Amino acid sequence: MERIKELARIIVNHSLKVKENEKVLISYQGIESMPLVKEIVKEVIKVNGVVETDYQNQDIDNYIRENLNDSIILNKVNKLKYEVENYDCFVKLCYRKSDYYDKNINKEMQNKLMDSMKEYKEMQVNKRRWVLLNYPSIVDSNKARMTPEEFYEFALSTMTVDYDKMYHDMLPLKELMEKTDKVRIVAPNTDISFSIKGLPAIICAGEANIPDGECFTAPIKNSVNGTITYNVPSPYHGEIFENVSLTFKDGQIVKASSNHNDKLKEIFSTDEGARYVGEFSLGLNPVIMEPMGDILYDEKIAGSIHFTPGCCYDECDNGNKSNIHWDMVLIQRPEYGGGEIYFDDVLIRKDGLFVLPELEALNYKK
Repeated sequence: MERIKELARIIVNHSLKVKENEKVLISYQGIESMPLVKEIVKEVIKVNGVVETDYQNQDIDNYIRENLNDSIILNKVNKLKYEVENYDCFVKLCYRKSDYYDKNINKEMQNKLMDSMKEYKEMQVNKRRWVLLNYPSIVDSNKARMTPEEFYEFALSTMTVDYDKMYHDMLPLKELMEKTDKVRIVAPNTDISFSIKGLPAIICAGEANIPDGECFTAPIKNSVNGTITYNVPSPYHGEIFENVSLTFKDGQIVKASSNHNDKLKEIFSTDEGARYVGEFSLGLNPVIMEPMGDILYDEKIAGSIHFTPGCCYDECDNGNKSNIHWDMVLIQRPEYGGGEIYFDDVLIRKDGLFVLPELEALNYKK
């Protein structure tokens, strides 16, 4: 219970920095997550904030999304509009019961919903403070090959790392990235180059996603050339994609393969921006070492990178807009085939470990 209280304090005081009279909306799934909901409510009230909760039943919500029509879409847009206009901070606690809820959703209607919500979703993401986390579930423990008790302790340990220290340790990496022009990534079946010149590097140390631990930027939109092959399975649209390999020419995906080639083609045909990249990031959470098919964890794996087709973030705007944002992960530690990262032809990380002295504080402990 102490870990839950600590996590609630991190969310309210470190992540959201809730101030007096600010309005906080907690949306949560699963009665299992209620202990954390209760502690977050207590912490908001301690700082004289205003808090409301919104329970979301996954089975019912999924049934509604499988039967989307214009009236339902309008209602969802109006609900989001109200929330964005009336709340300062958002907490979303997911409780995973299945990876396949999206499998039977009509993709055309789903894209229409995303298009309709885009204005307010972008306002929520870029103009409001928010936190997203997955409360430990039995499904997650199975994917992580742990007992529920083991996974619960593991999950809370990943979420309650020392984010102040993490932020300080990332500052030299941020400075280096913002001085860099050309990036080259090499790994098995991977040799890809792109420019990040003039774009900011953003430290992620517990402000939005929890668990956290990454530093991201974006490639110059038309600068990406070469091939990247991801070695972490990636769930998307109700399917698990494995061995995804993407070849780029002048920023655009020109060839893509995986265990679901037709579905991969469908995703990258969502809109024009789906074939360009909106994010390049290095995973830096020292507690997260192995993939488990949950992107909130997998994209933070120590010794990994993720290279993301789809929409960029406003805080690092490379001009690419899309209804998709698909974080796919490549681990470069030796047991996953190794690899190198070069900034302006200088090796900065080999086999998942930083080789520059100023970055060594970011290395996981072998």
